[in-house]
Amino acid sequence: MVDAAELGSLGDVVRAQARARGEAVAFSFEGRNTSFAEFDRHTNQVANGLTALGVGNGDRIAYLGKNTDRYFEALFGAAKAGAIMAPINWRLAPPEVRYIVGDAAAKVLFVGPEFIDQARELLPELSTVRHVIAVEGGAPDWPDFQTWRDSQPDADPAVRVDYEDIAIQLYTSGTTGHPKGAMLSHRALLKPRAAQLAADTAWNRWSADDVSLVAMPVFHIGGTGWGIMGLYNGAKGVIAREFDPMRVLDFIENDRISKMFMVPAAMQIVVRQPRAREVDFSCLKYLLYGASPIPLDLLKECMEVFGCGFVQMYGMTETTGTIVALPPEDHDPKGNPRMRSAGKPLPGVEIAILSEDGRRLGPHEVGEIATRSAANMSGYWNLPDATARTIDSEGWLRTGDAGYLDEDGYVYIHDRVKDMIISGGENVYPAEVENAIFGHPAVADVAVIGVPDERWGEAVKAVVVRKPGADPSPTEIIAWARERIAGYKAPKSIDFIDALPRNPSGKILRRELREPYWAGIERRVN
Repeated sequence: MVDAAELGSLGDVVRAQARARGEAVAFSFEGRNTSFAEFDRHTNQVANGLTALGVGNGDRIAYLGKNTDRYFEALFGAAKAGAIMAPINWRLAPPEVRYIVGDAAAKVLFVGPEFIDQARELLPELSTVRHVIAVEGGAPDWPDFQTWRDSQPDADPAVRVDYEDIAIQLYTSGTTGHPKGAMLSHRALLKPRAAQLAADTAWNRWSADDVSLVAMPVFHIGGTGWGIMGLYNGAKGVIAREFDPMRVLDFIENDRISKMFMVPAAMQIVVRQPRAREVDFSCLKYLLYGASPIPLDLLKECMEVFGCGFVQMYGMTETTGTIVALPPEDHDPKGNPRMRSAGKPLPGVEIAILSEDGRRLGPHEVGEIATRSAANMSGYWNLPDATARTIDSEGWLRTGDAGYLDEDGYVYIHDRVKDMIISGGENVYPAEVENAIFGHPAVADVAVIGVPDERWGEAVKAVVVRKPGADPSPTEIIAWARERIAGYKAPKSIDFIDALPRNPSGKILRRELREPYWAGIERRVN
């Protein structure tokens, strides 16, 4: 077992596991196995290659592509060079991709095969990008990743990287139309894991025989964070290029997956496959889930089919992922009150419920959930005001979720202070969608809300006020929005209304709009 005390950076994780696990498989991707020792050498080469391209300490690089072992080589190679990885949500529309690359001032762009044409079209507008590397080839005018990597020396770059240096910049959807880059330090990625290791809870205990499935997209903390977690614990990571319900069942059966993380929408798709009740799940120890609401009936069905330990996880990009967990012992197939909670804080995590004026509230008093721990982000890139609104001078990060604590310290999430919608694990901000719809010539006013959806947890709905004499169809408005924002952000349905409810200051009363759709549903937020 690697000594957590000796790990001061992500690069140290790779070095330590290469010494401890050597020829054992670190990552497996589409038939290509990479040992811990090979991964160490490959990430040294990537680091040296980035340095040769002029990437220095604190510089950003970007990745536009689906899951692959090459992404993790680029991520950990950047970490060894003191650089910062900014993975991009490949589902975004081209203007959104352009904004993120520009905001991060990325010097190097790694591009997956599916996005070569898009990257080529955007490149003239990406003024900071000096070099483009094709992750799997297919672009004769750009270096192929493997060829570029293997032309570099494999000696350790020996670049000094501090615990507080930023390692990853993950972009969250923006409340004002632009995403924000949440800066996650080496400390935020490593110290909480060391605390969890020391606590030695059964569900968070890893062995050399464990095999984890990295199926969630790496542009999410759920994908990148889960990949780091497996490597940190010396486990084999099987990487799925993208989530495919039939392939997930194959991975579990053929690769003997023992631990995996999924969002509830993915769980539902997998468990409803005809094969799901024929697969041998005996190797699966724990299924960790979170990032969006989950109906209790779906959870019970999954518990019955998978037959493993279930762990509900609550966190956000700004907290480097999970900060609260509901362990297997609190999951009852018959249901129990605690299954309505998000669980208890992980080791080293403080949770407080705050009133609007910042007072600490007592048990069962609803307020905004705030957290303080080493997992908190360092801030939003180049957005000091937004950072100050989120993290106070004492280190408390306001989550934007409203909830309460019970007498035993379990966290119950009541509603959202912010209006963010979580659909299939993706964050969608109403303002961004409203901005995309407002320009439609037939739309006088619009409000966007999240409504319950059996498959995705929540679905995006637009409530539209038509201009006098106009009669647009829902299909027409949805198509208009899809031309301007990513498809998953576009509304799935449109309702028409004569006037939007507003308070005296003119603010839209979203809760009033949402209430009819959520009536009778107890578990509204995860």
